[in-house]
Amino acid sequence: MTETLPLKPIDADIVDKLTATVAEREAIATVVRDVVERGLRNVYFVGAGGSIICSYPAHYLLQQKASFPAFQVQSDELNTAVPALMGPGSLVVLASYTGTTKETVAAAKTAKATGATVIAAAKAGSPLAEAADVAFTGKSDLFELVVAFELLAGTGAELDTEAVDQALAALPAAVRDAVEQAEPLLADIAEAFKDEPITYVLGSGPSYGWAYGLAMCFLQEMQWKHAAAFNSGEFFQGAFEMVDDDTAVLLWIGDDASRPMGERAKSFLDQYCKKAQYVDVRDLELPGIPESVRGEVSPIVVGALANRLAQHYESARGHDLETRRYMFKVEY
Repeated sequence: MTETLPLKPIDADIVDKLTATVAEREAIATVVRDVVERGLRNVYFVGAGGSIICSYPAHYLLQQKASFPAFQVQSDELNTAVPALMGPGSLVVLASYTGTTKETVAAAKTAKATGATVIAAAKAGSPLAEAADVAFTGKSDLFELVVAFELLAGTGAELDTEAVDQALAALPAAVRDAVEQAEPLLADIAEAFKDEPITYVLGSGPSYGWAYGLAMCFLQEMQWKHAAAFNSGEFFQGAFEMVDDDTAVLLWIGDDASRPMGERAKSFLDQYCKKAQYVDVRDLELPGIPESVRGEVSPIVVGALANRLAQHYESARGHDLETRRYMFKVEY
């Protein structure tokens, strides 16, 4: 595909969207306090496609720091096999960009039927918002991360609350700055990989969500390109046998506890794959983000970079991100 499309400008509302999400923090905290006071037993992050992808940072944070179990469940997995531990004392957190994803709306109803408390990020008045006990309108990934921070605070977890406050206040502008800093790199990646027959995308920890998201949502769904995502650790359990000097591999390297996994993958790719491209969050300045919580909030930056990279692919390949064969067009 040789035609190109004009590159869309960086989302002018990116700061406003994130700021509006942070502004919902006190309302989120009120809901969380109520659930904790009534006896919190566990937390489930539920979604499909981009919405389950957006829960990786929050789930990863709770897995590391929470005194209660936290799970990720795909919406239809919940509908077809309700977890035995879900019920009174469970907080179920859902998200849907449109608020109309039928599997996720059904999952909200399934979860409520168990006696769980159900909250969601969805458009006001949408079916998902109506199905939830409490609905918010924030950006899914940051909304769920704020939920996780409030759960930790409400259950007495060890947490630098002052640093969290500073980070959330600074994050909207820092995300915008990071996207601007990464523009040349993202343009180079899209240009280098636009005609590749298949692209492998690697990530670990919370960044794995956007390895999967870039491969499935952006490259497969929105660009009709063959792609596959692998956890940076699982990569060495088989997939690396497919790599040679001519293989297109993109590696997200986070600034969280899983960073050594990304560094290991980079060391291998530096030696055996001349086409490998890397996006390392540590290379980006994040003004106002305290170092002590950079690992917890920087995955939100990875999501913004993945979205922007998709726009560069759209421009370089001349394939509109809104084009679909089946999604929203046929019965499925």
